[in-house]
Formats: sequence, C-alpha cells, structure tokens
Amino acid sequence: MYTWPCAPVLAQYVWHHRHSFTNCTVLEIGAGTALPGIVAAKCGAQVILSDSGQLPKCLRNCQMSCQANGIAGSVAVIGLTWGLFTPELLHLGPIDTILGSDCFYDPAVFEDILVTVSYLLEHNPRAQFVCSYQERASDWSLEHLLHKWNLSCTELKLATFDADTTNIADSNLPGSHTIHVFQITRSSSS
Repeated sequence: MYTWPCAPVLAQYVWHHRHSFTNCTVLEIGAGTALPGIVAAKCGAQVILSDSGQLPKCLRNCQMSCQANGIAGSVAVIGLTWGLFTPELLHLGPIDTILGSDCFYDPAVFEDILVTVSYLLEHNPRAQFVCSYQERASDWSLEHLLHKWNLSCTELKLATFDADTTNIADSNLPGSHTIHVFQITRSSSS
C-alpha cells in the first residue's frame, strides 16, 4: 500500500508527541492506510480508525494495516462518512485527539469534514483535531468554513516536531509536496 506524503508527516508529529498520546483516546478520520493512528496505538493510545462507511474497501485497508502491525485486536475500525450523522458518529465515546492525514484534498468535501469535526469537538470540548495537508492550490481556503462552524486553526510549524519534508517517504512524485500541519479547536467564543 502506498502512504501519501502527508501520513508520514502526521505520524512524525504523533511520534514526537508520543508521551501525550499515552492513555488518550484517538480517532483517525479518513484513515486510509492508518499510519498516524497505528503510531498513536504503538505509543499507548486507545485508537479508533475510521474511513467512509460507504467504502468498505477502505475499512478493509484499515483492518489489514492493523493486522500487519500486530494491533488488530486492540484498535477499532468503524465507518464514518463525513457530513453524515450516523449511529457510528453519534455513539462515539469521549475523544482526546482527532487525527486526519490529507483529508482536505478536494474543496467539495471541506465542509463535510468540518461539520463532522465541529460535532466531535462540541461533544469533546478539550479535544483537538490535528491534520496534515498537502498544498495543492493557493486559492483553497478553510477560513470561511472555520468561522461558520466556530472553529479556530493554528499552523504547527514542522520544525517544532523535527519533520523533514524535503524527501517525504522517499517520494519522487512530480509536483508540489508542500505539507502543512494544523491544529483545529473550538473557538474560545463558543
């Protein structure tokens, strides 16, 4: 399985902050190959991996990644579809951290992601959403949606957690590999 360039950067963030993940509950949304969630589980977090409930193949990929990494029995894999309020979303227990690697790949899904994240942060006020993002277009913005859903965003500088994006995952793919990591929380005015 190919791991997109954002996943190793977010996994590096988790590893750098591994002591803060011990005994925490982590939900990875849009998990795909689940690298950041697997690293969190290896660091002692209680992890729930999720991907679209409408794409069973994605959920099987998460399960296969857990099995390959020896954590199949201790990590839950659930179907969560961004923007839909399904029983899987409504019945989630307390969460400390939400992880998302390259979820913001298409402006058509930005609001669905933020609706889901806003709901989770509203029900887990001390939680944070940490996401990695590969810059694809300079005119893509979340600002109006963050404001609409009462969320605040802070960029986490890659150097603060020793991320090296000059040769991400030994990638030689053409194009830009500019990666950003953001922390999204509920706005303090809520």
